[in-house]
Amino acid sequence: MLNKLKYDDNGLIPAIVQDETSGKVLMLAYMNEEALKKTIETNETWFYSRSRQELWNKGATSGNKQQVKQIAFDCDQDAILITVVPAGPACHTGEESCFFNVLDEEKQTTHDVIHRIVQVIENRRQHPVEGAYTTYLFNEGIDKVLKKVGEEASEIIIGAKNNDKEEIKWEVADLIYHTLVLLNITGVTISDIKQVLYERHMQKKEDANE
Repeated sequence: MLNKLKYDDNGLIPAIVQDETSGKVLMLAYMNEEALKKTIETNETWFYSRSRQELWNKGATSGNKQQVKQIAFDCDQDAILITVVPAGPACHTGEESCFFNVLDEEKQTTHDVIHRIVQVIENRRQHPVEGAYTTYLFNEGIDKVLKKVGEEASEIIIGAKNNDKEEIKWEVADLIYHTLVLLNITGVTISDIKQVLYERHMQKKEDANE
């Protein structure tokens, strides 16, 4: 497969780095053939610096390494997509992603909203804020959270029986939020849930092909 890649006249190919958990694009850098091979061998991202004209290992000095989960290339074989688990911010500014400058602040994407909420919940656990609802739930403990999960699930059933789409949307959102708090308390991560769903999906595909 490596022989199919099309490098530019300088022997480089653009590499887009994406967070495996949130799906957020973290950075864009360039690789030459050696950088790509080292990335495959070490399971960490390596790039080629066009300004310094040398290889560099992401996180070698900052500690913000990127564990490679998957490497793919586009239909024209002239760009690489690397899915990673980052150990810290991708940007040298300290931002999670290098793409933090937004042209139109009024246009917001929602693709990573679940992971934003997860971060807020964890922040409330680590740094309680008086008067905040999430802090209140942590103070009350798991029994209160379980009660809320049950209540929200019941309200979804009622909304569905009434075919009330607005109520269904609001109650499902409430259920997801309280479930995320419950996951935090029990130490289960979104990645854990995704792994279970992935394994189930792959097993169904295998069974269907038998």
